Amino acid sequence: MLFFIILLGVVLIVVATAVFKVHPFLALLFSAFFVGIASGMPLLTVVENVNTGFGGLMTSIGLVIVAGTIIGVVLEKSGAAFRMAEVVLRVLGDKRPQLAMSVIGYIVSIPVFCDSGYIILTSLKKALAKRAKVTIASMGIALATGLYATHVLVPPTPGPIAAAGNIGAADYLGTIILIGLLIAIPATIVGYFWAVKVGTKIEVEADKEALELNYDEIVKSFGKMPSTFKSFLPIVLPIVLIGIGSIAALLGEESGWINFLKFLGSPSVALLLGVLASFLLLPALNEDTLTNWIGEALKEAAPILLITGAGGAFGTVIKNTGVAELLQNMDLGSLATGALFLLVPFLIAAALKTAQGSSTAALVITSSLIAPLLPQLGIEGAIPLALVVMAIGAGAMTVSHVNDSFFWVVTQYSGMKVTDAYKAMTMATLLMGITTIAVTMLLWVIMV
Repeated sequence: MLFFIILLGVVLIVVATAVFKVHPFLALLFSAFFVGIASGMPLLTVVENVNTGFGGLMTSIGLVIVAGTIIGVVLEKSGAAFRMAEVVLRVLGDKRPQLAMSVIGYIVSIPVFCDSGYIILTSLKKALAKRAKVTIASMGIALATGLYATHVLVPPTPGPIAAAGNIGAADYLGTIILIGLLIAIPATIVGYFWAVKVGTKIEVEADKEALELNYDEIVKSFGKMPSTFKSFLPIVLPIVLIGIGSIAALLGEESGWINFLKFLGSPSVALLLGVLASFLLLPALNEDTLTNWIGEALKEAAPILLITGAGGAFGTVIKNTGVAELLQNMDLGSLATGALFLLVPFLIAAALKTAQGSSTAALVITSSLIAPLLPQLGIEGAIPLALVVMAIGAGAMTVSHVNDSFFWVVTQYSGMKVTDAYKAMTMATLLMGITTIAVTMLLWVIMV
């Protein structure tokens, strides 16, 4: 019944937004209250979970969204985004722009959360789409799936690290990183092909605007274009700082210098420093740039903040319905051994991810649930434990939909409708998850 209520809550969001054209913010909030009340949660607890979920997500990603949007507007209005597009296509080739976006996402999400990475790279994605004359949706899905693959499989992102620690594989992080990088490749390729196959058929308002504009005329309108260094600095600086902060966190020390690196590497600080770096691109320091440009960015960020926060509220309500405890009580460990055992953590993680939205939570909870089973099955050592982490990660990417904050970041920054996002983003993550668990089981047969 609990699974049915959660499924009904998701269906209500899709029907409300697609059929009745209700704004996603209201659809998410009303569905959050419906799931909480229908699951038997005390009424005041429902309110508390909605407030906590909304506020909790704003705490972790609110400033990141605002700062990232400011950087994006400055990059676009100064011409820097178009300079970056020229450089990227010159290096990676202009025949497959979606592949270029997938590769960039694959690399960036190793040290950076996929939400932050998508926000940081949005202006580049739009400029590349205009330059290569492809749909923004196809570029958005290519970027999102590239980011997603390494986000759930490759440390130092928190999910895989926590999973490794929970199953006793903390000493094998090097092996987990190498295997994660390898297994993330086929997942990224699947995401790329899906972006080309489905994303190219999805048109958004920005595509129509782009058709009315001549790319070369846009570039000429900026006059002297910014230098390559200044253009990339607002994007590269936060990525490097977050990467350094992640490495500093892995060291486990509490010295003043390490804490300072962690401070610089926190996403909010790193993105705000990126905002300061973007000021080097301003044609002048006056009211038009420092007030009007920034004000425009804040207007763009507002609906994204509200929808993402409402998604957090929906996810938190579901998480607190007891769905994790329900899965924990199922004796799934007795179903299989060997390579087939990898299906157990995969299915648990996939159920948790689909139900409550957070890949990190799915990784943490699933690894905690299966940890006691591993010694009994004789699963130990670097490679077997690394492949267990990969199986959990495969489940944690299956699937991204309306209760996942990343789904809303991708949808809103790409301008896609919810139904289109289900065809593109949700189906892409389903195929990526299936591909990842298949490759993981194949490696188990070969290497274990």
